[in-house]
Amino acid sequence: MNERDALLTTALRALETVDADRQTWTDSDRSWASQAAAEVVGEAASAAVFVARRADLALERLRARDAGFAQVVDGLVWRPWIGALVMTVAFFAGVASDRIGSGREVNLLAPPVIGLLTWNLAVYLLIVVGWRWRRRTPSRQPGPLRRLLGGGLLAPERSLRQRGAHIPAAVLARLIGDWSTTAAPLHAARAERILHFSAALFAVGIIAGLYLRGFAFEYRAAWESTFVGAEAAHRILTVMLAPGLWLTGGALPDVDALAAIRSGAAPATANAAPWLHLLAATIVVVVVVPRVLLGLLSALVERRRSRQLITRFDDPYYQRLLHGYHAGPVHLKVVPYSYRPLPAAMAGLQLLANRVFGSHATMICATPVRYGQEDSLPPASRPDGSGPTVALFSLAATPERETQGAFISALRSAGGSAPLLVLVDESPWHARFDADSKRLDERRSAWRAELAAATPFAESTGKADRCMAPVFVDLAQPDLASAQGEIERRLEGS
Repeated sequence: MNERDALLTTALRALETVDADRQTWTDSDRSWASQAAAEVVGEAASAAVFVARRADLALERLRARDAGFAQVVDGLVWRPWIGALVMTVAFFAGVASDRIGSGREVNLLAPPVIGLLTWNLAVYLLIVVGWRWRRRTPSRQPGPLRRLLGGGLLAPERSLRQRGAHIPAAVLARLIGDWSTTAAPLHAARAERILHFSAALFAVGIIAGLYLRGFAFEYRAAWESTFVGAEAAHRILTVMLAPGLWLTGGALPDVDALAAIRSGAAPATANAAPWLHLLAATIVVVVVVPRVLLGLLSALVERRRSRQLITRFDDPYYQRLLHGYHAGPVHLKVVPYSYRPLPAAMAGLQLLANRVFGSHATMICATPVRYGQEDSLPPASRPDGSGPTVALFSLAATPERETQGAFISALRSAGGSAPLLVLVDESPWHARFDADSKRLDERRSAWRAELAAATPFAESTGKADRCMAPVFVDLAQPDLASAQGEIERRLEGS
């Protein structure tokens, strides 16, 4: 999935996952987006194509309805002018810093030139060390400069919050957090590209500044130092200008000639043109060429990552969308145990099913399994494998691993690989007892303990099946957002 599609998908996912009230983006909107995307892409499209097209259609509708949310999404789009501006500033900074001496005298041991070469050599060393380190610890975080520039590729969070002032804070935080995590590898490569090209342009700017001033003024070459003599200066220049000497095929003057142009001596200076050529050639070899090559490599990595931002669709959100796309509506079978749910409870369960499995989810409630039938389920109560099965209990019942636990195990065996969810309806409890949170918590703990004792362990992992952990919900007055989150966490472990 490319960068734009990944951003739209992340934005819609944040809205659909966090927006509990569903006022901005209703259930009918979600259903429309899925149906419209399926019609556009056809039946044989990949998961990435369907999910991306659905997000694109949804954002078109949201843009017309809610300009604030669209502005927040637009604020997260990378702005190429930032990279161009950084590189342009780097070039002119190099032009402005060309003065490596005072007046028209070029100091051959000028610290800016030595500093430029030393800094870039140190960067290359850090790149090699960092590459070897990342091979051992792939989760290593980028350096502070790359984090700073990578953060600058996004609009400031304060600006985003101002644009989306009416958007629920949880939705906005989820969107910014998810996109920052998803796009982090891309932003790291992008920051590397900008930094490498900026360093190359800074060096080019220094060279351009030297030659532009050289045309207008006559530079004289000299050197001076408090601590370094002619021989030591000759050795330093031999090492420092070795790349330039290699590129131009020239040679340094001997020690005596170098001593003759030391400041304070006579004639004390010489025409600086040969030295400027050596400095420029050295900068090209040490800075410009390596930085351009590194920038091109980073650009290739950036391009590859920009096309592969979202590659996995195995979490419950995507699975719910894809199941509706590939297999049609989810068929949910509800099997109560020793309990006949009231119509209000079934209506609440239907709402919850629509939230978790999509607005077109269908639900069939089997005849309740009576106490004592848990070991030999009636045929009508057996899962048919066409969709998830819900084992429905009443919190008012006393939990026993030999009964409720055996009932769950029987459903699991009969359902095969189809998901099995355990729901405990709290509405009968609230109808019979006063609102006592302590007593309610004790009752929930008892259910958890009994079902945990009856939970089978997966042979492959040795861990208890998370789907067997009960989800407590008052189906007469369900907290849909909380129950949805609990069920999706159970499904992740199925």
